[in-house]
Amino acid sequence: MSWHASVLTLFPEMFPGPLGQSLAGRALRDGRWAIDSFDIRGFATDRHRTVDDTPFGGGAGMVMRPDVLDAALAAALATGPDRPAVYLTPRGRRLDQAMVRDFVAGPGLVLLCGRYEGVDERVIEARGLREVSIGDYVLSGGEPAAMVLLDACVRLLPGVMGAAESGVEESFSHDLLEYPHYTRPAEWQGRAVPPVLLSGHHAEVARWRQAEAERITRERRPDLWAQHTKNAAAPGAMDGRPAAA
Repeated sequence: MSWHASVLTLFPEMFPGPLGQSLAGRALRDGRWAIDSFDIRGFATDRHRTVDDTPFGGGAGMVMRPDVLDAALAAALATGPDRPAVYLTPRGRRLDQAMVRDFVAGPGLVLLCGRYEGVDERVIEARGLREVSIGDYVLSGGEPAAMVLLDACVRLLPGVMGAAESGVEESFSHDLLEYPHYTRPAEWQGRAVPPVLLSGHHAEVARWRQAEAERITRERRPDLWAQHTKNAAAPGAMDGRPAAA
């Protein structure tokens, strides 16, 4: 059975959207993964298809109703094997590559896209939703965040990327950002490719890439660099690891 994503949204026509193009789109057509969307309004019980209400305690905005969301979640969860249910929210744990790999290792995901001020806390508790954020900013809804999460997952599915090592030597492997890349022409607008990359000496190339990955991470992401140095100093850490970024 292919990796299966179910998206709960007020705008089901947004999916697959960009996920139907490029690598993800080809993998979708090849059956390496599947996606379905559930219109949350279809689970409302009144003639106006109401999915939200005013917040208890007052305040601006509206809150998505727990009864409607619970019915939608039940329907989505019934369409496939036991999959984690994720609520995309700015207050969630920040998405990282380790979390993506964890999701990819399972049978798929059920993604709840919030709108308005958010969702009733009780449905989060009742369904054990994992709260995930794609960054420290606020979007108008969870749909773009769901697309980001799905794209990050789908590209790591077996057979999606042309070269298996493409998913290993890239940013966030070993808590490092990726080293610089160069291609033809060897000189462009007076800027030359670093000579080591033209040397044919694979060990030297690997050392250069590792050094560049470390330099860029130190300069741009001190938080990642701190994690990298902590892991490198841990007992049992491997010396002379291959270049990774």
